[in-house]
This record gives sequence, C-alpha cells and structure tokens, in this order.
Amino acid sequence: MLPMRKLLCALLMCSTVGALVATPALASHNEALYFEAPKELLNARSRAATIVKLQALGVNALRVQLHWYSVAPGANSSQRPSFDATNPNAYNWGQYDPLLAEAQRLHWKVLLTVTSPVPKWATAGHNDRFLVTRPDPQQFEQFMTAVARHFGPEVSVYAIWNEPNHFRFLRPQFNANGTPASPRIYRGLYQAGYAGLKAAGLAKPKVLMGETAPGGEERVKPHTGAQSAVAPLVFLREALCLNSHYRKARSCEGLPAFGYAHHAYANANGPLEHPSRPASVTIAVLSRLTRALDLAARAHAIPAGLPVYLTEFGVQSKPNKYLGVPAGQQAEFDAIAEHIAYSNPRVASFSQYLLRDDPLSGSGVTGGVGFQTGLMYVSGTRKPLYFGFPVPLVVSKRGHGYSLWGLVRPTTGSTKLTVLVQPPHSRRWRKLRVVSTNSSGYWSFGSSTRGGSWRVQWRSPSGAAYNGPPVRAY
Repeated sequence: MLPMRKLLCALLMCSTVGALVATPALASHNEALYFEAPKELLNARSRAATIVKLQALGVNALRVQLHWYSVAPGANSSQRPSFDATNPNAYNWGQYDPLLAEAQRLHWKVLLTVTSPVPKWATAGHNDRFLVTRPDPQQFEQFMTAVARHFGPEVSVYAIWNEPNHFRFLRPQFNANGTPASPRIYRGLYQAGYAGLKAAGLAKPKVLMGETAPGGEERVKPHTGAQSAVAPLVFLREALCLNSHYRKARSCEGLPAFGYAHHAYANANGPLEHPSRPASVTIAVLSRLTRALDLAARAHAIPAGLPVYLTEFGVQSKPNKYLGVPAGQQAEFDAIAEHIAYSNPRVASFSQYLLRDDPLSGSGVTGGVGFQTGLMYVSGTRKPLYFGFPVPLVVSKRGHGYSLWGLVRPTTGSTKLTVLVQPPHSRRWRKLRVVSTNSSGYWSFGSSTRGGSWRVQWRSPSGAAYNGPPVRAY
C-alpha cells in the first residue's frame, strides 16, 4: 500500500504490423489464485453461503491466517500454562477445523499462514500488550509441530508470519540505533517454524518465507522506529545475513524454502506506477524482488530459482479516503495487476484479499479505515469487481491497435466467450469477436478496432451468465 509506478505497455505482450495487431502469446505457466475472506469463512453462519459464492467466482484455493493467540491455552496470561505444546489436543482450533475440512472436501488448496498475535506468555518479558514483540522461537517451534500434526494433508503449503516487516505484526522493527531488528527476529522464527514442521513428520515441508509488506524504511533515526516498517528488500537481505552487496555472513547458513511470499499492493495511482523508493516492491516492479532472490541464491542463502507467491493483494476502492479509487477503476486495476503477475514466469500465485470490505470504523490493519479491497461493499452491495473477478479483462494500447488479455476463471477447460466493444462517443455495444480460451481459461488477441470501452460475456455449461464490467484501454 505504498508509492508505485508508471505505465509500461511492454507488460502486455503484443506486436503490431501496420494497422493490424498480432495475437500476443500467452504466458507459459498457470498460476494459482488464493482467496482470503476471513470474516465470512471463519464464521459458521456465513461459511456455507460464502463457499457457494466463491465457487461461482471460480475460486479453488484459500489463504487462511492462523493466529497463534486465537488457539493457544491461556493466551492472555503472562504465565505459560503447563501443557505439551506439541500436542494438537492442547489447543482450541475453533472455526479453523470446519473451514479446512470443507476445503479438503472440495479439493481446494489451502495456504496456511501461521502468524501473530501470539500468546502473551510467548512474548519477550511475557507482558507485551501488542502480542507481537520478540516471540519465543522455541515455543513457536513446538506450536508449529502441533499445527502440522493437527491439520496434516488439509494444508497444501505453509507460510511463516504475516508481514513480518510491519510493526503491527512483529516488534521491534528497528533497534534503538535505527538499524533493522525485525529481520533477525524473523529468521529465528522461520528456522524454528521449519524445524517444528519437520518434527511433525514432514520430511520436506512446503514453506514460504517472507509474506512481506510492499514498503518501508531502510533505516530510521535512533529511537524513532516504533511505528515504522522495514523496506522489503532490506528485510530480505538482513533475514538472510546478506550485506548491501549480497555477500553472506559466514556464520549464517542458508535457509530452506519452497517459495518467497510477498504482498505487492499498489497505491491509488494504480498497478503500473513504480515506487520511488528502491527497496520497495509493488506489483509493477516484481523484477526488483526476483533479482534480489537471484542474488541471494548466488550467495547460497536460499535455493536457486525460488518462485514468487503473491499471497495477499487487492485494490482499495472508495470510500477509502487514502488509497481508494472509483469502483469501476478498481476492477480495471485488479485485472491489470493479475495480468502483470501472469506474465511473469517466476510468479506462482496471485491473490484476492477480502470478499466484503471492512467497515471504515473497523479493526483492519490500517487502523480505523480497514481495507476496502473487497468484491462487495460492507453493506453487501456488489461492486463492478464482483462481476469482473471471474472474467478479468485487460485492454492495452499498442501502436495503432490494442492487445486484449483475459481469463474465464470458473471454467474447467477450454471454452468460448464473447468480447464486446463500445465505440468512442457511442452508447451501443457490438460484438468484436468470439474467442476460445486455452485449457486453463486464458485467452488473448490483438485488434485494430477503436473502442472507448470493452467488456466480455460468458455463459457457463450450467447456463449461468457472466457479464464483465466495462473497462478502458491503458
């Protein structure tokens, strides 16, 4: 949710010959889409209806944040209860159990991010009111063993900590002298969590490291970092014991990882603007992250060629007064961001954070504002993104023509859809083309037909009609 970048047509793969635009090639990989809707899915009364909505939207994978505090015994006590912390029966798994069981029944993938807040007895000094300060790695290792023993095959991949470079989730972010503190704290938690999974019998745990927020500071003035975040590329280097030239300290061993997770949020200027701070990573500059990962691998700090998992993403809409864009533009920006991710061969997953907006006075991580990244307003009214999410469409200007790219998310194989165009200064829509998708639902083509807006229509085999919102060319 920080500063961003400028429009790059090169992100939309196409070429022109005269007035005709060649069909752009589709990327050679398919990416998973993890949907996160905690308010609805962790509520027994709304879970079933929400699952039905998500199925219609084409969702088949979930991201779930498991908060240590929420399931631990005596979580608000400074005195640790006497119990076997590796025994799953010692915890109250609450609504996590039925949710993960339902996901398994549907054969949906689950990314489980194990994170703060933590039990008070597991924090430094055992009296942390934020419940995020220097969590005890040994206690966390035992907890991760219990998690893996309890959920077993219901979890497809684990991630350790949500946004550990942000002060709301891990403290302190900076030492008293202004240098980063959270990366080394996280390194200890990551190593402990990984060891805990192995102790549960997972020989080669699928674990994502990172889950980093998109921006922050490289360093701060002494004694001023309590409310600051560490920039993600600085956090990455420090967590891997790398200096600014990506040389690794000899005392640090490399870390095992299945992938690197990142939250590549953009600001209200959209997903194509580059952040001015070089250590920030938004959706427009994923190359900064992949380059850093490659340099870290060259230093033997992580495995080579780690895929990038974009495990939390969304576009804020109004009425968010800081980052919100008009609802129609939210749908456009979200599709552009997904296309950027799809076009990058290192990206293994994209994501959608929230089905329904947080209330403006809510308890979201942005304080009193919350997140307005949902497909629906807090009232339940559907935004244009609700209709665009299952059939995203991106139109890119290219020379004298346009490149069109899209996806039919709910399809289970190749299908056909109709692309409509509305000429400039006209209210009438006309058929531009009937196009076939590939087996994963993706499609693309080039067009020389001028338009003011474009939209897609698709009818599922069951007869359900999908009508995407109008989008403009960027």
